[in-house]
Amino acid sequence: MSDTLIYTHPDCAYSSAAKMDYRKRKIEYTEIDLSKMADQIPALLELTNGERVTPVIVEDGIVTIGFKGGT
Repeated sequence: MSDTLIYTHPDCAYSSAAKMDYRKRKIEYTEIDLSKMADQIPALLELTNGERVTPVIVEDGIVTIGFKGGT
């Protein structure tokens, strides 16, 4: 299992872009698709201070809300 989590939703273009970027850079991640794993929504809300937003990336304990492109 990867140390990187990406909370996603299939209707979110930024979620798709984040996943594509991580695949391109060959960074392993675990996807949490909230449309299929609704039981994970409380964890997302805790990370975002109650905001329903995707993607949320948790990498080495650092939480990033949203995606602004690769580095």
